[in-house]
Parts: sequence; C-alpha cells; structure tokens
Amino acid sequence: MARDHADPALAQQLESCLTAYDMDRTPDPAIERAAVKATLDLLTAKAPGKSVEVRIPPYAAVQVVEGVRHRRGTPPAVVEADAATWLRLASGALGWADAVASGRVRASGERSDLSGYLPLV
Repeated sequence: MARDHADPALAQQLESCLTAYDMDRTPDPAIERAAVKATLDLLTAKAPGKSVEVRIPPYAAVQVVEGVRHRRGTPPAVVEADAATWLRLASGALGWADAVASGRVRASGERSDLSGYLPLV
C-alpha cells in the first residue's frame, strides 16, 4: 500500500486520496493531481516505451510499454480510467482484472493489459 513506498510525499498523497474515496468524498484536486502524475511517472519508469497511451483525465496522459511507437492520431493501444480508479490500481487497492471487468478501466489494443506493471507502490 501507499505507506510502504519510499517517497513519503507520494505515500501521503495516496493515503489522503484513498481515504477520501473510501469515505465517498472528493479529495483535494491538487493532491489528487500530484498523486496521479507521480504514479504515472512511476509507470513510465517501470514500463518505458511508446506503444500504449494511459489517460487519466483531466490530469495527465503518458505513453508506456515497449512496442510500435505511436506518433500521431489515436494510438494503437489506449488505457483510460478516472483518477480514483487509477490511484486504487497504482496502490494495489484494486486489481486490474476487477477494474476492467467492472468497466472502471477502458483498455483497448495490443499491450493494453497493464496488470504486469501494477501495483506501482
């Protein structure tokens, strides 16, 4: 879980967001944004490449996973989720298969299965 991560700022951000989600509250948008960006940075480091675009609107999108490089237009593989789902995935509070099966994650295209890279913290 978040409290085991080496970056205390990220651990605190994740804890704040996950607690808010668990209480059906909206976390501070600045904290949520920082946590999303930090976890996407971790994913980029763990799965370098340009074949899958991971979108967490409205905060960020990154390209990851080795393979065919995406240059313009719609990428061949896309993963999209809201911030709450993404941060739960990144922290291990939600499993990839459950998130996809429930429709909380939309994943399409080759290499879009990120289960091998999650959780990140």
